[in-house]
Formats: sequence, structure tokens, C-alpha cells
Amino acid sequence: MAAAVAPGLRCSLSRRRPFRCGPGLRPLPAGGASLRLCSTRVALEGINKPIIDRIIRVDHAGEYGANRIYAGQMAVLGRSSVGPVIQQMWNQEKDHLKKFNELMVAYRVRPTVLLPFWNVAGFVLGAGSALLGRKGAMACTVAVEESISEHYNNQIRTLIEEDPEKYKELLQVIKQFRDDEQEHHDIGLEHDAEATPAYSVLKTAIQLGCKAAIFLSERI
Repeated sequence: MAAAVAPGLRCSLSRRRPFRCGPGLRPLPAGGASLRLCSTRVALEGINKPIIDRIIRVDHAGEYGANRIYAGQMAVLGRSSVGPVIQQMWNQEKDHLKKFNELMVAYRVRPTVLLPFWNVAGFVLGAGSALLGRKGAMACTVAVEESISEHYNNQIRTLIEEDPEKYKELLQVIKQFRDDEQEHHDIGLEHDAEATPAYSVLKTAIQLGCKAAIFLSERI
């Protein structure tokens, strides 16, 4: 993946066309990622290691948390009509997490010490929102994915300011994952997220939590 950052490392992103499941749902646009593993460690000379460390650490934590949220939602709604939709989004998050696990090794980045907390907090958030019903789960998805998309956009701007050519393929990965998260956000809206009781309050509370998680996971 990081061939533009360090010569000799080659990862590939292949596009696939996932499907939204359930009655009346159309195929998703291309955007999911099927990712091949990178086992080679990159040469770190010439990169801004503090910035790359923060980006990879927080993105790994975010994708880990997203997996736990969808796991919680599936525990409650897995057998409902919306279960296949949640499962499809979760499958994409699994791809994202696999990629960031790979990048943690390649760039020698330590994970956040807060992973055990995000493990529990993510599952509780997912299950708790799902207990509000299908609309509650989708409201959670909208809130989280909107926060993550904005976060990825900030990282894209940072890397472009640093050196868009040097970080070309890292940018490609982040842009693709940003697009996937935006698609999940749109799916949530299509499934009546905004009809959740106290939607604005719920969304604001979740997004404040996301901002705190991003701040902490970048640093510790």
C-alpha cells in the first residue's frame, strides 16, 4: 500500500461491488475494499513519523471501535430484516480493520492503550442503539460514520499539505475508506435514522463521544 512512501513495499487495493441486502435494496456502488496483506516493514526514512503514527494509531482504533459497534448491533438485530444491511456494513469495516492492522506492523506503530475500553464501549453503544430498534441503530450509524468521514477528510488535508506524492497510496486508502463510511452514513439515512425519537440529541451525544475518542486515541 505504501509504495509511494517507501520503495519496495507493494500492496494492492481491489475494488468489489458489494450489495445491500433486504427487500427493495439496490446494489451498493463500488467502494468496498478487498485488501491484500502487506507483511513487509517499510523504510521509515523521509516520512513524518509523528504524523503517520497518529494517523495510523487513531484510524486503527476507529475501525476497531466501528467493528465493535456493528458487533453489538448484530447481537440485537442480527435476525431482523435489517440484519443483512448491518452485516454488509460490518464486512466492510472488517476489511478496514485488516488494512490498519497491517499498517500498524509495516510502520511500526503501537496501538492506543485504550483498545480494551473501546472494545467494551463500542459493543455497548452498538447494542444499546439497537435496543432502540432499527431506527436507533441507524441513527448511531449516521452519527458515527459522519464523524469518521469528517475525520478522514481532515487527515487527507494533512497528508496533502505534507506531500501528496510521498503519501499517494496512503491517501488512496484513506479516501476509499472515507467513501465507504459516507456510504454507510447514507444507508442509515435511507433506513429512517432521522425518525428516531430525540434523534438530534442522540446524534450530538454520540458525536461528542467520537470526538473524545479520536482526541485520546491519537495521543495515548
